[in-house]
Amino acid sequence: MNFTSPRRRFASAAVAGIALTGLLAACGGNDSSDSGSKASGPVTLDFWGWANGQEAVVKAFNASHKDVQLKYTKVTDQLTMQKQLTNAVKADNAPCLLQNTGEYVTSWVSQGALADITQYVESSKDKFNAGSWATGQVQGKVYGVPTASAPAFTIYRTDIFQKYGLKPPATWDDFIAAGKELKKHDIKITNYAGEDPSTLEVLAMQAGAHWYSIDGDSWVVNFQDEGTLKAAKVIQEIIDNDLNSKLSFADYAAVQRNYDNGGTATRQISTWQMSGMVQNFTKSFGDWALSPWPTFEGEAAKTPAGTNQSGNLTLVTEGCEHKEQAAEAALWMSTDTGAVKTMASPETGSGVMPALADSDAYVSEAISEKLLGKNYEPAKKVVTDSLGTITTDWTFGPNWTAMFTEMQDEWAKVVSKEQKVTDLLAHMQEWTVGDLKQRGISVKG
Repeated sequence: MNFTSPRRRFASAAVAGIALTGLLAACGGNDSSDSGSKASGPVTLDFWGWANGQEAVVKAFNASHKDVQLKYTKVTDQLTMQKQLTNAVKADNAPCLLQNTGEYVTSWVSQGALADITQYVESSKDKFNAGSWATGQVQGKVYGVPTASAPAFTIYRTDIFQKYGLKPPATWDDFIAAGKELKKHDIKITNYAGEDPSTLEVLAMQAGAHWYSIDGDSWVVNFQDEGTLKAAKVIQEIIDNDLNSKLSFADYAAVQRNYDNGGTATRQISTWQMSGMVQNFTKSFGDWALSPWPTFEGEAAKTPAGTNQSGNLTLVTEGCEHKEQAAEAALWMSTDTGAVKTMASPETGSGVMPALADSDAYVSEAISEKLLGKNYEPAKKVVTDSLGTITTDWTFGPNWTAMFTEMQDEWAKVVSKEQKVTDLLAHMQEWTVGDLKQRGISVKG
């Protein structure tokens, strides 16, 4: 699916509403109103992020605020952020503000790394769409301000599809059939990066899977439910038939050249991935169009909940001495009209759809006319429609960071055909249950 390297998502309302003991081993979010009180003079807040456009937003913030200034540090990508934040938390020098994504919030809260900012931001709740707002919550407390929604769709090469008499795939069966036809012409239908198991995650999410859920005061782990196995079947058929490229995002430019040169003909993406295409392509501008995310045969349209989007949260850390100012800065970056437009544009930012309640109004800014050419106007409806089919019942567990790291190793073996997807799932079931037990977290599975 090629989501990783800038990255991701919406948390489930289930996690947002958890009010049960024992679900998190060492919940953070201490009452720190004293350290969060207003400072008497100008303060500088460190802010770490990776998304294109953030430097311009920080510059605008600093120009319009006299008493608070942001000092921006650009991190390589979302996964690098987790490693650097881990080191910073251990050394007690974490930044006040950081970009991160929904699947990591529960993990960081359980480690006591994030600040409860509910008192500073709750009054702004109605400015955001409900799904995005839930992303930053654990046990009813708010730990971050959402920055993006994540419409999901397919982008495909119209010239290649027309040349070989293909229509944009409406279902995953169509997708596989198109891949088999393109294979005859040495073209791949998709790219599976060996380090990026989000391909499996998003298809499982779409198919109704629940890797983590809650039963009473325990977590339930299930990597082998019906939805996950349905997703695994699609992926396995693509891999078995050699319909996928295997390009790593470690060489991001090479991945983009492959799309630009027609080596791979489709991507399942959100708006933010368009910025990388716009910034790296030289040949195929105007040859791309959008179509809805493929469905499973006989099922209604359903798209995954914002996986791997670029920067869907600005979090405040527990060690920050100026939590109120940090929370207010996070709100400004997500609601100021100029800042939102900067981030929404693929040219000036990351092409992210804002998390605001009226995010539909920003579709024009979030997709690239340069990339889509004559297909630009029809693309607006594809994006808007996808916002109405996003899944809302996916839950990220308290050890998601560790789990996903383990899954990366197993996914690489799947892409290289050293094991089947079902082998990976069996391993992840056993590993995840064991890891939660070692952490002292109540678990069933």
